[in-house]
Amino acid sequence: MAAPRKGRTASAQSKPWRALALILIAIVALTGGMFASGHTTPRLGIDLAGGTSITLRAVPEAGQESAINKTNMDTAVEIMERRVNGLGVSESEVQTQGNRNIIVNIPKGTNSEQARQQVGTTAKLYFRPVLATELSGPGAGTPTPSGTGNPSASPSGKATGKASDKPEATGKGSSSPSATPSASATSQGRPVSDALKADAKPSASSSGSPKASPSPSGSASGDATSKLQAQYAALDCSKADQRAAAGKGTKPDEPTLACGNSSGQWQKYILGPAGVDGTDVKKAQAVFNTQNASGWTVTMEFTSKGAKKFADITGKLAQQQTPQNQFAIVLDGNVVSDPFVREALTGGSAEITGHFSQEEAQSLSNMLSYGALPLTFKEDSVTTVTAALGGEQLKAGLIAGAIGLALVVIYLVVYYRGLALIACASLLVSAALTYVIMSLLGPAIGFALNLPAVCGAIVAIGITADSFIVYFERVRDEIREGRTLRPAVERGWPRARRTILVSDFVSFLAAAVLFIVTVGKVQGFAFTLGLTTLLDVVVVFLFTKPLLTILARRKFFADGHKWSGLDPKSLGAKPPLRSTRRSSRPAAGGPVDPKEA
Repeated sequence: MAAPRKGRTASAQSKPWRALALILIAIVALTGGMFASGHTTPRLGIDLAGGTSITLRAVPEAGQESAINKTNMDTAVEIMERRVNGLGVSESEVQTQGNRNIIVNIPKGTNSEQARQQVGTTAKLYFRPVLATELSGPGAGTPTPSGTGNPSASPSGKATGKASDKPEATGKGSSSPSATPSASATSQGRPVSDALKADAKPSASSSGSPKASPSPSGSASGDATSKLQAQYAALDCSKADQRAAAGKGTKPDEPTLACGNSSGQWQKYILGPAGVDGTDVKKAQAVFNTQNASGWTVTMEFTSKGAKKFADITGKLAQQQTPQNQFAIVLDGNVVSDPFVREALTGGSAEITGHFSQEEAQSLSNMLSYGALPLTFKEDSVTTVTAALGGEQLKAGLIAGAIGLALVVIYLVVYYRGLALIACASLLVSAALTYVIMSLLGPAIGFALNLPAVCGAIVAIGITADSFIVYFERVRDEIREGRTLRPAVERGWPRARRTILVSDFVSFLAAAVLFIVTVGKVQGFAFTLGLTTLLDVVVVFLFTKPLLTILARRKFFADGHKWSGLDPKSLGAKPPLRSTRRSSRPAAGGPVDPKEA
């Protein structure tokens, strides 16, 4: 009888328990890590758990088509992630799709409307001086003093401060309480045209002349002022179409119109040229101030360039002898806050007070921190999946997987009989590893199990079972050649191993290519397929083969019981192979080969 080869193969045959112990230790360690992390179930995607999916498309400005590039798109993704996470959403997904689109997936349990406004508000952030302001819409017949109305608003439409306390910008850590300015310009009888002229007034000549030299563009400037004044007078911020059109197309260095909401009342503004933009804000944070009973405040830190710009604009506002000592924080044409200042803020930092609630302070700090995107985006689509629908899809996916697994098991039992025990045990080990690793990958890399990923796991059942079938058939071929089970197990392994490795390599290569060239949910299918393919190799090498080696020593399998799936008679085996050795000398008296003679 042919004996198994010596060396590494014989060593592996005699110590299969080592491989089994290794994979069991790995399962125990990974399971322990899963429970220690507190994430005992895989993280579900939007289509299974429910939530909101927002598609944003980058829109180039005139003559700036080249601005849509990978660098700017990656920057936009990073800023949007921080915006959403600033709402307390730790499981959101923000990723690019193609060259121009960004997909934002927000799980259930989140204020999706607030998240849409935070993420979808994609225009740049500007700090502009307030030239004039008054109530707009119904109930706006009487101009409102700045101290009695709060024109600042959060992106969600809620006031960012109490009506009785106007937000104030002070030096960070200042102990001065908020104060109420005397009144707005309109309530003091200062015409809007005067405010515009004061903002556009040229500087005196170096000779000390009290009048500036006439400007050739003075007439055009006057026409623009008159036009802006007329637009301001006609502006009704209570109407959505007029709010959307206010200030549209205005350049940062030009005066503009804007709207803001305060305690349910809309307010309109004329704003001067931008003095600071969002990129100049280094950091903003909502802080509970206990030093001067200010409650929740918003602190800002500026870059070195931003600190100089902010000092200039606050210095000019503080020196004005009119009530317009306010600056507006404008995002996408909407005034999100309009604090007033008492003095030039030159320290590179500032604090906005105004009796904010925690939510209001956090919302404003998010806008300040993450308001400046390198590109302008348009909201293409918004899809909301309810938790009930997601649960139904998950249930359907699990049922499909259970049906596929049951069919595979039935096939293995009918065709391979006793060997089906090894196959089913291997499938259970592969399923356990897949489940634990998916649960750990959720918090580690943000992997979310979506419906295509479930499909990938179902397909993997067939791939894994195929590896077992390849090995079992190789062992059967050896038995058909007349070998007993133990040598057949060892001789059939090298051939099966090559086939399994080639097959899994092709599957993994296809999954890798699919993951690279696709985006969105299809990547979930590719990722799951690649992961389960790698686990298939691990399970076959460290569990299936060693387990079959051990069971080959048991009488039920070694003697070829008819229910073992390895019965030589049912397999049509040849007579047992016997090894013979030719003698170097002929028997005494026997014939002599002429060649040997």
